[in-house]
Amino acid sequence: MRLIKVLLGIVGFVVLLGIAGLYFGTQFVSDKVMEEVSAQLENSGELDKLKEQVKNDPQLQAFIAEGANVNSESLPFQTKEEAVRELATKFNVSELKEIQSDLQSGNKQEILNKLEGKLTEEEVLALKMLAYKELNQ
Repeated sequence: MRLIKVLLGIVGFVVLLGIAGLYFGTQFVSDKVMEEVSAQLENSGELDKLKEQVKNDPQLQAFIAEGANVNSESLPFQTKEEAVRELATKFNVSELKEIQSDLQSGNKQEILNKLEGKLTEEEVLALKMLAYKELNQ
C-alpha cells in the first residue's frame, strides 16, 4: 500500500512537471519567436515596407479598420506577445514560414484564408485590432 502511494505521488509529480514544462516552454518559445521576428523586421526595414504596403492597399486598410472600434477586453488577447503565444499554439513552424513567404510575395488572400481557417472570429478580430494599433502608432 505504501509503495502504491509513493508511485502515485511520483506519477503525479511527473505529470505536474510535464504540464508546467508545456506551459512555460510554449511561453518561452513564443517570446523568442516574437523577439526574433521583431528584430528581423526592424533591422531589415521590412516593417516600414509592410506598413507602407498596407497604407497603399484599400482592401487591407478596410480589413484592418474593422479592429478600430473593438472593445479589447472581450477579445482573447490584447497584446502582440499574447497574440504570438496564441499563434504559436495554432500554427506550426512550417505554416508560419508559408505565411511569411505569402506576405513577402503579396498573396493577401492566401494569408487571410489560412488565418480564418485556423482562428476563431474573435481571434481574427483581435489580430485586426492589434494591426490597427500598430499601424496607427
